[in-house]
Parts: sequence; structure tokens; C-alpha cells
Amino acid sequence: MTLDEFFRDNPKAALAFSGGVDSTYLLWAAVQAGARMRAYYVRSAFQPRFEYEDAERAAREIGADMRVLTLDVLSAPHVRENPADRCYYCKQAIFSAILAAAGEDGYPLVLDGTNASDDAGDRPGMRALRELSVRSPLRECGITKAEVRRLSREAGLFTWDKPAYACLATRIPAGEEITGEKLARTEAAESYLASLGFRDFRVRLLDGCARIQIRPEQIGLLAKRREEILKELKKSYRAVLWDLETR
Repeated sequence: MTLDEFFRDNPKAALAFSGGVDSTYLLWAAVQAGARMRAYYVRSAFQPRFEYEDAERAAREIGADMRVLTLDVLSAPHVRENPADRCYYCKQAIFSAILAAAGEDGYPLVLDGTNASDDAGDRPGMRALRELSVRSPLRECGITKAEVRRLSREAGLFTWDKPAYACLATRIPAGEEITGEKLARTEAAESYLASLGFRDFRVRLLDGCARIQIRPEQIGLLAKRREEILKELKKSYRAVLWDLETR
């Protein structure tokens, strides 16, 4: 099955939209196929501001309708307490909010951007999507991540080379309580490193320390900006560590 065939069979749907590579391409493909698609972006403490800005830009450039929902994810104990399967409870909360809003708007079918390269397995987040009957057209049509990037580039989408991004909650070790302060500290640290030119990196929390993970090709930049990075991040962290097991 092709995406055109999928949208011919499902001409009206809601899309869980992050502004990332996969969901942006899926939104573009739906519009190109003539489907009636509405994108739903969920704002929470787990998403940094740049993700919202990317989603807003992508929807605008594609010419698609985007509805923004606000969700207090930390109000859910199973999310805040951060167990090993936190992603299951988080996905449940996010997609339940999207399903409710989409239902109100007259969209009974909800889609997401999972692609054929994603390991479905029994991952907590994927289990939540199955339970909520969320469909993944890219996966159903056998479209891999590499193909999504290639097709996105051909379509002129600015997201084609956007690095994969996991929510801010993933920077906090499982079992450690997630707080708004920890999330804000993480977002500020990663925004600062991004302003220095780093791409596709993480600043993880480890016993009050910032544990920086970068790609090997950016080690030179880390060495060059070492002093200023230490000065800035030590305002918020007990120590700043470089993880040799790079991203």
C-alpha cells in the first residue's frame, strides 16, 4: 500500500503532530493526497520551545490546520514518578487528549508518524498506541526513516535533516522524580549548547551533574568552547561531565 492509497481509503483524519521529520512528512503527504487532515500539537513541560516553533512553521508552510492542546503531564503520578515504563503513561495521556479533541472536531481516526524503521516490539509507548487504536501510515506503508528524509528533501521540507529528538523527560534517569525545575534546567542547558552550534546532542541529569553526550565530529567544538560551557552550565549543575560513550 502507498500513502496515496492509504489516504484514499482514509480521507479524513487527525494527526499527532510534533514538527519532527516523520510527522511533518506525513502531514505534507496527506495534504498532497487531498486528504482532510488536522494536526494536533500537544504543548507540555516535556517539549522545548523550539519544537513548538518548528511545528508551527511546518504546518504553516504546508498549508495545514494545526490545533494546539495544552497538557499538564506532571499531574499524572505515573508520569511524574518516572518508572521504567513512564513512556506508556505519557503516551496514554497525550494521545487520550488528542483523541478527545479530535473527536470533538469530527475526526474519529487518529494517526501518528511512526515509520517502518521504528522497532514496534513491546515498547511502552508503542503499546499505548495499539491500545488506543492509533494508526501509523508510514509504518503500514513500509516507509523507513531514510526514505522519509529523502522524500522530505525532495518535497522541500525544512525538517528533512532535523535530528531525531526525544522529549526532555528522557534526560532524567528512570526512577528519579521528574519536576518542572529539572525539565526547565535541561531545556536551558540544551538551548545554550545549540546556540554554540551543537547538533544532535543531549544534556542528561546525573546526580545533580550535567552529562553531555555529543557526536564524535563535534568533540573539537566542545574542546574549543570548554571554558564558557563550564561557566554557563555550572550555574545550574553541580558539575559538568562529558560522556565518552557519545551519542
